Order: sequence, then structure tokens, then C-alpha cells
Amino acid sequence: MTAQTAFSASFSAPQPVSNLSTSQGDYEIVRRILARITQDWRDQPSVEAIADHVGLSSDETHLVFRRWCGLTPKAFLQAVTLDQAKRLLRQDANLLDAALDLGLSGPGRLHDLFVTHEAMSPGEWKTGGKGLVLRYGYHPSPFGEALIVATPRGLAGLGWVDDKAAPGRADGEGKPAGGRAGALADMVRRWPNATYVEDADMTAALAARVFDPARWQQDQPLRVVMIGSDFEIRVWEQLLHIPVGRATTYGAIAGQIGQPKAARPVGAAVGRNPLSFVVPCHRVLGSTGALTGYHWGLTRKRAILGWETGLAGA
Repeated sequence: MTAQTAFSASFSAPQPVSNLSTSQGDYEIVRRILARITQDWRDQPSVEAIADHVGLSSDETHLVFRRWCGLTPKAFLQAVTLDQAKRLLRQDANLLDAALDLGLSGPGRLHDLFVTHEAMSPGEWKTGGKGLVLRYGYHPSPFGEALIVATPRGLAGLGWVDDKAAPGRADGEGKPAGGRAGALADMVRRWPNATYVEDADMTAALAARVFDPARWQQDQPLRVVMIGSDFEIRVWEQLLHIPVGRATTYGAIAGQIGQPKAARPVGAAVGRNPLSFVVPCHRVLGSTGALTGYHWGLTRKRAILGWETGLAGA
């Protein structure tokens, strides 16, 4: 699943609901919310209807559910609906029939659901990205040559060019790939059926925005497209909270998304971040403060952190 967010966006961590009785009572509320959405997703129940079902206000329902599950009731309903939509499209349902079967008013609602969460239309998703054009280019950066990948809806990928092959890269014959071919292969596997067009003129503007701190402005956010599961996207969104020149740990992020025992899965999600530097996975350390692994190498991680420390102290 994917979602779109802004480079300069801020995301609020779940806050406790002070006027709800006990954790056992909270669990029962969440269980009933999950049951209502899972059973009645075709009705697309509103937050108000769900709140009435559990006997709480809309704000209380929103807050207790987000604290326990790490996402809102609306987001969970969208995820359930999207999963059902994928099932129907895999069965070769046409877009109108799929939309109506999902309880949506028409193909337009289905299109919006996919664009918001998959950064592509239902038809593009159904064909594994076939027909989707991704433009890419290689550009200089303070940390070596960078690969920029973009959709019409925003920046989709940022990686680095290395002579040494990174994990998961392979050329057309299945051999480990390094250099520009390896960097591109690392991105191609995300949308294997998309069309990739080298267009450095188009991606140059994005590279200039990304690597120029003077252009990191709240009122002119850089649009990015996140490609990952719900859990991964929640982790990546949390990374955007880490200020320049600061660092956190995998365990701290696990706690912030409401899953304090999930430090290891958080580490895996951080490692799969497709938007290096923009979504600052380099600011995450091990529990002892050690730099730990980095998909693009510890040398580059040290360089980025040092560069950012200089910015923060300027």
C-alpha cells in the first residue's frame, strides 16, 4: 500500500484519552470498532456512526483507536476497502462493478482511493504499474551521485549510486548489480511493470529542492509518494518527526507508533525506506547509540549526519 505526504509535513503522535476508564475497557472499545468496520465495510460507516455504535464521542473514538492501532478508524476502513478492491480487480472485475460492490458511489471514488494509497490508478495497479510512467535521473549531491525517481504526483524514490552492489539489486541476468544500473534496479523492483524513462531535465528540479536547505520551506512542501505497507508508512511518517541534527532509536519509534515491542519490525521498515535522505532513516540509531546498518552504507550515513549537524549548528 502507498500513501502521499509532504516532506515538510508534521504528524501528531497518538495522545492518551484521559476520560476513558481502564485499559481493559479500551480494548473492548477497540474490539467493537474493529468488528463493526470489518463486518460493515460495504456500508462505509462514518466515524460518527462508529462512535455511536460504541457509545463514545467522535473525538474519543478517534483517539482511543489511534492509540491502540496506530491509525484512525477512517484509515482502517480505507485499508479494508482497498484490500477488497484489490481482490475484486485480481478477479478481473471491471472498475464500475468493483466500485459498486465495495459500497462506493462510482469509479471516481475507487480511483481516489487508489491514487491516495497506491499513488496510481486502479487500472495501473491491476497491471502491476503497466502504463505508469516513472521518470528518473542521476544528479550530484553532497553525498555522492543520487538517483531521483518521480511520478506525476511527486518524488517516488531517492537512492545512491555505488560501485558496490547493494542487497537486493540484480541485473537482467540475476547477477548483483552496482553503479547506476544497481541503483535503478533497486527502484525498478517496486513497480516492476512500469515504464521507466530517463529524464534528468525533469528530475533536476526535484534534486535541487531536496539538497538545498534554503528551499526546505513549510509553505512550499515537496510532494513525495510513499510505496509500502500500512506499517511501513506509519514508520516512515514517524521518521519525519526527527529534527535535523537529532537522532532517535528503533525502540523509540516503535513506542511512538503505539507498538513498543516492535523494534525489530520497525528496523526492517526503516531499512526498506525508498526515499533515502528525504524520509530521514539515517537519523535512527541502535539502542546503544550505535549507527547500525544503513542500506546505502555506514560511510554515507556518517557523512549525512555530519552534514546535518553542521546545518543545525549554523
